Amino acid sequence: MGGGLALDTGPAADGVWPDAELDVDALLRRGWRPAPLRQFILKLHSRCNLGCDYCYVYRSADQSWRNQPPRMTPATVAQISQRIGEHVRRHGLSEVRVTLHGGEPLLVGPDHLDLVCTTLRSAMPAGVFLDLCVQTNGTLLDIPRLDVLRRHQVRVGVSLDGLAVTHDASRSDAGGRGSHALVTAGLGRLRSAPYRDLFAGLLCVVDLRADPLATYEHLVAYEPPVVDFLLPHANWANPPRGTSDQRSAPYGEWLIAAFDRWCSARHPETSVRLFQEIIRGLVGRASHVETIGLSPARLAVVETDGSIEQLDALKSAYHGAAATGLSVDHDPFDAALLLPGIVARQIGVEALSGTCRRCPIVRVCGGGHYPHRYHPATGFRNPSVYCEDLAVLIRHMASRLRDAVRICRVPRSA
Repeated sequence: MGGGLALDTGPAADGVWPDAELDVDALLRRGWRPAPLRQFILKLHSRCNLGCDYCYVYRSADQSWRNQPPRMTPATVAQISQRIGEHVRRHGLSEVRVTLHGGEPLLVGPDHLDLVCTTLRSAMPAGVFLDLCVQTNGTLLDIPRLDVLRRHQVRVGVSLDGLAVTHDASRSDAGGRGSHALVTAGLGRLRSAPYRDLFAGLLCVVDLRADPLATYEHLVAYEPPVVDFLLPHANWANPPRGTSDQRSAPYGEWLIAAFDRWCSARHPETSVRLFQEIIRGLVGRASHVETIGLSPARLAVVETDGSIEQLDALKSAYHGAAATGLSVDHDPFDAALLLPGIVARQIGVEALSGTCRRCPIVRVCGGGHYPHRYHPATGFRNPSVYCEDLAVLIRHMASRLRDAVRICRVPRSA
């Protein structure tokens, strides 16, 4: 990484890698076997009450949401639950995560939300732990919905992009009204005594217009157990905004400032998932997430009509990038495990470009988030469009980690 990044270009065609080039049968002959799915994202509602300007669902190349029914029906929820239970039993899993998503999932209302949670929990085999979560924009976290979430022990992640001026610039409703006040009110209810144990953390999309220190400090003021800093979904055809100036790694610099502030706290304030996963990689451990490192992807998405899809962020690449042609109505989740797009996200370094395989920090960054590697000429076999940003961040963190170890090392004479 660094200095004159070269793309592995080839003949122009959407999705050349992996759809037209990955030989799954050859992998199977060599003894490779897919890892079972452990996380299922359910798109309970395909519409949203906000119009975030960076949204990969509504503002990207894939506009398939327009053809989805607004709300997942009880029959579809029941079929999905049956398929998840089937997958769990087939692979002997002891734990599985289901994340309720959208659109905005809480648009379904408390009664439908209660039905969904009841159906999912009742379909789990005895002894299997269901980690049930919801990812919400926070504007609809009222008492009736929170009561349902509490009754079913659903952990709640909330999207908040920092201070009101930054958050409202990107996350407004159809009338252009910012949502920060509604989100903070919802967070206030979520953090109150009956519900605070449900609070799973805050998700923040990095915005170069915002001060990283002020953003971090605003987020930790809500006492989240976890903060997720996410890079905006971009690729080589649609570069990240704010990268046209002379800085080679503006997102990396932003994250370095936030990392240094996180490290400088006298007492731990929160977990920051991206930083902790990079640290795991630096000490030789496998990542827990798909966005960094080489751990196999074990996630599937189910749309409101029951269609099974790959990682939903792929919608930022091109129309149909996430589609599989499968549906819970007639396909088990195992049918997705041998699709090239899912296999490519499970085989680690073999799926990476030559540029990435030659990089000394590849086992830490893992080539970056899969959707961020897309180029129309070569599909997904490229370095991340955030390659330079990840490189400077990882190297900075490695330096800080070495310094910390050096300071803590016991002298030989002691």
